[in-house]
Parts: sequence; C-alpha cells; structure tokens
Amino acid sequence: MAERILVLGPSWVGDMVLAHSLFQSLKARDPHAYVAVAAPGWTLPLLSRMPEVDEAIALPFKHGEFALGERIRFGQSLRDRHFTQAILLVNSFKSAILPLAARIPIRTGFLGEFRYGLLNDIRPLDKASLPRTVDRFCVLGLESGEKLPATLPQPRLVTNPANAHSALQKLGIAESKSPVLALCPGAEYGSAKRWPEAYYAEVANRMLDFGWQVWLFGSEKDRPVTATINRLTQGRCQDLSGRTSLGEAIDLMALASAVVSNDSGLMHVAAALQRPLVAVYGSSDPSHTPPMSNEAKILSLGLSCSPCFKRECPLGHLRCLREITPAQVIESLPTLEVAQRS
Repeated sequence: MAERILVLGPSWVGDMVLAHSLFQSLKARDPHAYVAVAAPGWTLPLLSRMPEVDEAIALPFKHGEFALGERIRFGQSLRDRHFTQAILLVNSFKSAILPLAARIPIRTGFLGEFRYGLLNDIRPLDKASLPRTVDRFCVLGLESGEKLPATLPQPRLVTNPANAHSALQKLGIAESKSPVLALCPGAEYGSAKRWPEAYYAEVANRMLDFGWQVWLFGSEKDRPVTATINRLTQGRCQDLSGRTSLGEAIDLMALASAVVSNDSGLMHVAAALQRPLVAVYGSSDPSHTPPMSNEAKILSLGLSCSPCFKRECPLGHLRCLREITPAQVIESLPTLEVAQRS
C-alpha cells in the first residue's frame, strides 16, 4: 500500500521553495506515495508549480493565532483521508495539534516547542551536521538514523509561458525580444538584508544602457524601495511591485535572462526557476539558506560582524551590504558578456 504523507509546510516563501527538495525526495523514495502539503493559503501558487505535490491544503488559521479548537476540528476533518505519516517542517507546539487530531499514526518532526506526546517520531536536531534549512527538511523524510545523501535534489518550479503572457497583457507590458534583468530589492525581514536602492539603480542603469529591460519585483510593502530605484533610472524600469500575485511574479520571473536579489523569498524562487542569479547577502548566512541552484552566484563579505541575523544593522554602518559594489554585482552576472554585446 502506497504511503499517504501529509507535510505541514512553512509559512515563508523561501522556506517553501526549499521544501520542494523534500517533496522530490519523498517521490524518489516511493513514486507511488501520495504527498499532500498543508500550509497557509498564499503558498498554493508555489505548490501548484511543484509536480511532486499531489494536493495542497490551505490552512484556515490566521498568522500567529493559537486557535486550539479550530486546529482540532480541522485535524478531525482530515481523519477520513487516512494519512499514514505527518512530517512537520514547522517547530511550533500549535503545528503539532492538527496531525494528532487527524489521528495520523506516524508524526515526524524535531522536538521544537516541547512537543512530547504530540509527536511520536521525534528526530534529534544536530545543527552542526545539518547546517542548512534544506538539510533539516530533507532529513525528516528519511528513516530515523538514516544519513542524508551527499547531493539533494534542487527545487525546480514548473511554469506555463501562457500564464506569463496573460500577466504581461494585464500589466500592459509589450512583449519584446530584449533580455530582461529582474531585480528583487525587497526583504520582508528587515533593512539589514536590503542592498542599497542606489546600488540597484546603478546596476539597472548599466543594463538599460545595454538595451536590456529591467523589471522590479516585490510586494506592496516594497513599493517605496522599487519607486526609489525607478526614480533613479528616470522611470525606465517596469515597476511590478505590488502589481502582481505571487503566481504571476513566478511566471514572469521565468522570462528573466538574469536576476539580482537580496536574500529573500524571491531569491529562492529565481533559483528554483534556474535563472542566472546574483544573490546578495548581508545580515543573513549564505551557508544556512543558500540558493539551491548551479546558476547562482553568492556575494557575501563575511565580515567579523556578520552574519548577525538582525533586522537592522546593530552597528549602524551596514558595511556587509554597502561594501558590495554595483560593479561587483555587474561583473558577477553570468550573462554579462551577452549584455556587453547587446
């Protein structure tokens, strides 16, 4: 009998992209396994682009709320689905209530917030031997004590060009044969992960002068950042920030010839789309959440004060980002030679 696995997925874009390595591993282990992922509703556009996910289940809970009764009732509603195992990628106490209420016989995860009794397949978390988030996700898909393989499958999002065409029409952007540079200057975590707007604008101006298009990606919260960049390029960029759904952003980014991004969810999306990528790291650690792609180039200075994992620079100088120059980013673009010939 094929396994029926319910994965309790993460809430961050980047983490959900990295979780695709686990989904692929589960299918490689048992091609007949049924893999369902329960996560916040906004993650469904990501999950729909992962062929290994047989079903995406939108969780109805608001971010941060405990909602004990609602979690129990939702778990009870899943009992007739006969899941054989739950894998929890979230370490909170409340996340373990649902699979227990669903009477899933094997409930696998790290101990997290004292989840004795809620989980019955508790795995040890050795952060030294599992330095990356993707390692910690994938080890939960193995038998207890089994070692991770030397190479993990890279996340790969599948897109439909017709979706991108529809999004371009909606945005009023004419299709062109000119190469596209996608810039992702936002970072919801905080300013200590954001490369300066003026630096992004310098890169954009250089590529615009080469005849490229430049598209600015981000959420509604990133609009002040992208507006500044567009102003510094005399309005020559296409500012998509806050104008696309997550699904549209994914399909449009698949059209990019190159991407420059802070360490953010969109950085992981670009990596999973196998786009040539320059990833700029400041307060975060590229050894913990690197882009899982052979097409990615990481720029990180490794200063004595970084990674500090702070939302804002505690020293006030933001040297970890300000000392990564636009020239370094431009030189790191895998498509630079193409740009110079354009």
